[in-house]
Amino acid sequence: MANITLHRVGELVRCVFELLWSRPDGLSARELLASIPETVKLTDYEMGWSLSTNTPRYEKVIRMATLPLVKAGWLVKSERGRWYITEEGRQASRRFANAQEMYAEALRLSESEKQTTPEILMSLEIVQEKAWQLIERYLQERKSMEIRRLLADLMEAMQYHITWIAPVEKKHGQIDMVMNTDPIGAKSYRILVQVKHKGQPVTLEGTKSFLSVLGPNDFGLLLSTGGFTRDVIEQMSSQTYLKINAMDLEKFFDLWIKNFRQLSPEAKARLPLKQIFFLSPPD
Repeated sequence: MANITLHRVGELVRCVFELLWSRPDGLSARELLASIPETVKLTDYEMGWSLSTNTPRYEKVIRMATLPLVKAGWLVKSERGRWYITEEGRQASRRFANAQEMYAEALRLSESEKQTTPEILMSLEIVQEKAWQLIERYLQERKSMEIRRLLADLMEAMQYHITWIAPVEKKHGQIDMVMNTDPIGAKSYRILVQVKHKGQPVTLEGTKSFLSVLGPNDFGLLLSTGGFTRDVIEQMSSQTYLKINAMDLEKFFDLWIKNFRQLSPEAKARLPLKQIFFLSPPD
């Protein structure tokens, strides 16, 4: 970033914070970086192409510049490519009105001037984001019946027993799958599953509708490949919704990887993955 001044880096970092400020759940790096040109006027140099990342140069600048913020604990970048501000980051933003001073403090806290592997960190960040984008797109493009089958594969790997899966026909009510925790269903409760695969977040109204079909001895699993609205996420920990486990696509995939060894060969073929090794800098 030799052609970018510390003052300019501070401005771009402040822009990132402004875009994330009202987003407690964060934004994907792809969304955030695409919004930068609409938020701040970029120079011709910043809009120029970076051969090392095959993206506009400002994207590389921001990715590199935000590494000290992550190390300082002000910003989180998930392995799925979602960025969000921590409470410490919000406090720092309030404490430093001057963007350059704020960035200088992040450098001091992170000791990033001694860091010898920023390029590796940035490359790893980009690879993880790209991998998840491809996996997410693959899953979103599956038919509803395929998603039900994948969920059944996962549940079987986790030692649940599937007693019924909804047929291909469109009209079958709100329940897509029934599970038990033992082979013959002798335990006192069953698990009713609903799969939402429409690309839209499930709303609180939709969650209440699912809750209404659960009997006194039923537990609910709600898989939404489009995620959940903010009010659903906030209400899930309340007493009213303790009987429902809300699972988005990221949570599904995390469980898939966690239980990968227990998956059947047929399940692994339905969601074909390949493990690779990528150089990661020491902590």
